[in-house]
Amino acid sequence: MRDVQSERDERNVPLKKVGVKNIEWPLKVLDKTRGYQYTVAKISLSVDLKHDVRGTHMSRFVEVLNNLEMLNPSALEEILTSIKGKLQAERSHLEMRFPYFLWKVSPVSGLSSPLKIEAVIEAEKGVESTIIMGVKVPVHTLCPCSKEISENGAHNQRAMVEIYVRSKKMIWFEYLSEIAERSASCPIYTLLKRPDEKFVTEMAYKNAKFVEDVTRDVALELEKDDSIEWYKVQVTSFESIHNHDAFACVEKGWM
Repeated sequence: MRDVQSERDERNVPLKKVGVKNIEWPLKVLDKTRGYQYTVAKISLSVDLKHDVRGTHMSRFVEVLNNLEMLNPSALEEILTSIKGKLQAERSHLEMRFPYFLWKVSPVSGLSSPLKIEAVIEAEKGVESTIIMGVKVPVHTLCPCSKEISENGAHNQRAMVEIYVRSKKMIWFEYLSEIAERSASCPIYTLLKRPDEKFVTEMAYKNAKFVEDVTRDVALELEKDDSIEWYKVQVTSFESIHNHDAFACVEKGWM
């Protein structure tokens, strides 16, 4: 049959990231405390397309995933190398997002329950390979300004801490999540009894933080880790008394 995708293109426009998006794929992921857990990832795969090639072969991306069962650095390297070779590309790309569960113990009752975060992997391979991993962790923040000007109480809300890092060594999702939670007014728990609710309410009140505070505190924690070469942090507060969200962001080396 005629191979239309491989036909020559005369428009002289190279394309960045041509491929497939949001493939849902069952996946086994390493878990620091339990060995591993199962999840379903949304995966995007792509290559850079040369200026004189009309299109890419979409089915080959899915074929490469057929061997993916366990997520680890060597599996990512194999996928990127295989895509690059099969599609004769100079650079290949992979993006992956999936639910990841942390088993957390409630602070007073001691009851255990899973907290869902989002894990993120971004990888690419040209001459060399780079892998960025990240997490999106829900936390609790309480407004210092509201606390200062109010006779009783202060407005508080959930916030989302996003951390993305490039590291010289493997980084656990749990490690980044712990940094996010330590930097917030208080962690979030799936299961809380009344004594637990009292504890987290009072903890947040004693530890009031703006999104700017949380962002800076996360960055300072990451700066302590010599293995982390680059990071990006963004914190978004889902405001409880405003009809908008508040956010702050920092990236290593941005200045």
